[in-house]
Amino acid sequence: MTLELTYLLMTALLAGSLWIPFIVGVTSEREDFTDFTTPPDHRKMRPWVQRAFRAHQNLLETLIPFGIALLVAHVAGISTSVTVWAAIVFFWVRVVHAAGMISGLAVFPIRPIIFTVSYLCTLAVVAAILLA
Repeated sequence: MTLELTYLLMTALLAGSLWIPFIVGVTSEREDFTDFTTPPDHRKMRPWVQRAFRAHQNLLETLIPFGIALLVAHVAGISTSVTVWAAIVFFWVRVVHAAGMISGLAVFPIRPIIFTVSYLCTLAVVAAILLA
């Protein structure tokens, strides 16, 4: 397995695990565990629970285009230092984003910078594909 796919797999595991803080927050806030037909109102939850939900959603939104780009590169046989570093940076930036978002430490302008770096990683992989 290439290093790019290894980091893509780790990013998928991160995305698949980020529901845990949110669910912990939801279940620790919910007083009535008999009515599961009504979804919880995120606006009424503690700020860190709201941020956990947003961190999970944000990772899912960025992982889809990045993952598709990396998979296209893999199928096309493109593996360069650009694609390797993009995969490494994307993963670690998303870890920092999730930790910073849930803890509340990643405030403006840190959050948009982190998001932009992850987007630039996607663009770097796409550029490597198009220039190959």
